[in-house]
Amino acid sequence: MVDASTTTENARCGYVAIVGRPNVGKSTLLNHLLKQKISITSRKPQTTRHRILGIISDKEHQCIYVDTPGLHGQFNKTLNRVMNDTVISVIKDVDAIIFVTERLIWNDADQLVLDVLHKSEVPVLLVINKVDLMPDKNKLLPHIESLAAKREFVEIVPVSALGDHNVELIEKLVKKHLPIQSFLFPEDQITDRSSRFIAAEIIREKVTRQLGDEIPYEVTVEIEKFSQKGKTLHIHGLILVDKKGQKRIIVGKAGDRLKQIGTAAREDIERAFDSKVMLNLWVKVKSGWADDERALQSLGYID
Repeated sequence: MVDASTTTENARCGYVAIVGRPNVGKSTLLNHLLKQKISITSRKPQTTRHRILGIISDKEHQCIYVDTPGLHGQFNKTLNRVMNDTVISVIKDVDAIIFVTERLIWNDADQLVLDVLHKSEVPVLLVINKVDLMPDKNKLLPHIESLAAKREFVEIVPVSALGDHNVELIEKLVKKHLPIQSFLFPEDQITDRSSRFIAAEIIREKVTRQLGDEIPYEVTVEIEKFSQKGKTLHIHGLILVDKKGQKRIIVGKAGDRLKQIGTAAREDIERAFDSKVMLNLWVKVKSGWADDERALQSLGYID
């Protein structure tokens, strides 16, 4: 907690949820707002599974962004329910909301998010992401008008999170809706997540990106060892899968696939922690972990 004396009398500080259906670019937007990667990304839906804070501070503002899993209507596993519960609980306890949609798309999943937002009375900023991928920009204005009729938004902003277009405008708009109060975190803090968590997420990102549809949803990563020895960070990571066949796919022929995942993860972890990294990875079958509430709690999915 930061002493009030470290901030000005007119300081504004508050929590801002980033919500939307799966795979609309919420985590990419957070990373570009922070100008630093703390939330993993991939083309696979529901890559983000946790509530992740990204904190931006200047002399008079502290924006505490809350990246959330994509809200969805299917409950095949306990993990799906837990992720939805995470989103709903976050929405109840923030000062503003960024609702992310994608191009000209509006489907049942977007409507589900909007229905949940109707229960909130805080300002909602609607962001239309990936507009750089629209072949016909003339269709954007009618789409904006149709979205404006769905509820009262404080603003509707077309952006390209990946291309960094209009991202600064989002930050300016958000600052207007932060409550006047002292900062809640040290000014140099960027996230509430531990180094072990970030390392685990980077490894999971590499598994997801390299394997795509070859590996289904039931993959997670647990860090068994995280220690600094001299100038080298030693990390032992355990990749948990649901079935033996998934383990074979991740390991690959003569361990080649696992080596590729390890190399890509190590390079990203070295950048994240500005340290040389010795990374060792293993793959273990833990059947039913995504549908086991106790396992989800031990893996950090349930706070």
